[in-house]
Amino acid sequence: MTMRMPAEWAEHEGTLMAWPTRADLWGAVLESAKDEYAEVARTVARFEPVLMVAPPGAGAEARARCGDTVEVIELPIDDSWFRDSGPIFVTDDGTGDRAPAGAGRAGVDFRFNAWGGKHTPWDADDRISALLLEHLGVERVASTMILEGGAITVDGEGTLITTKQCLLHPNRNPDWTREQIEDELKARLGVTTVIWLPYGGAEDFETDGHVDGCCAFIAPATVIVQLPDDPAHPDYERCRANLEILQNSLDAQGRKLRIIPIPQSNRVDLDGQELEVGYLNFYLPNGGVVVPIAGVPADAGALAVLAEAMPDREVVGVRTPALAYGGGGIHCITQQIPKAPGTAPGTAARKVTAA
Repeated sequence: MTMRMPAEWAEHEGTLMAWPTRADLWGAVLESAKDEYAEVARTVARFEPVLMVAPPGAGAEARARCGDTVEVIELPIDDSWFRDSGPIFVTDDGTGDRAPAGAGRAGVDFRFNAWGGKHTPWDADDRISALLLEHLGVERVASTMILEGGAITVDGEGTLITTKQCLLHPNRNPDWTREQIEDELKARLGVTTVIWLPYGGAEDFETDGHVDGCCAFIAPATVIVQLPDDPAHPDYERCRANLEILQNSLDAQGRKLRIIPIPQSNRVDLDGQELEVGYLNFYLPNGGVVVPIAGVPADAGALAVLAEAMPDREVVGVRTPALAYGGGGIHCITQQIPKAPGTAPGTAARKVTAA
């Protein structure tokens, strides 16, 4: 391919989301989850268009809860985590022979098996990328590898970071070697350098250690990493092992990485469970940073770190205890649609607010 996955901070055409659907996952917090999804959708819609996919028959409810700023369509889905089941978009920089300069865009349709078969059924979610790409009129590129979007972070300049804990887990691609997985990432996403962190979250049993719970690119050669202060935290040593790898890695352009630490998370109680709301699971719509918060005083410190790291963006915190209950955060439920090359960029705001 001559195409490459753009960085999340590249200009978007819009954002994909899916309506909470799996009743046995959400249980008693299903209504709270719907409220939080709707709040995230409305917040992202302040920055760019949002397309919400609801299962057949649920479109009216999703429209009523999300409001007029969010477009809703109905398609068959099993679950509501489009970072992982949705397509991953790539664009042509105009240097290849696929399309006229600046005109190419496609969606890579990786296989999906519900994070190693943790939930059933998942066949509708394995098909949803193809349906969405058809709806959007975007070329589909199929891959036989199982991959979730939350397992990778890219800089748009050839570098990808992932975790061994997730991508090498035998419940994803048991017959693939590390080299084969890396080759497929390079072939489908246009990256040339893959940095393998040893760990995701110790308590990330749902995704087996997605990278978006511990590390994220926010600019060329710049990453934000989780770095808990408490030695008793289960990720204290693990995050420092990741940090050592990052400190000794070069990106695809031969640059050392600038590393910005962020507080690990804060805990909340919901439906009798103690839950960890991870600040790093944020999303970057055009001109914004939409951040999961716990609704505690310590949230302000994490928002301040992000505001300082990305001063040209409006930082907005949204309380998401139900998302944590379901096993994720705001990044997990969003998937960016990058603008086709050649589209004029927009402008960014400069504020810090809480939704």
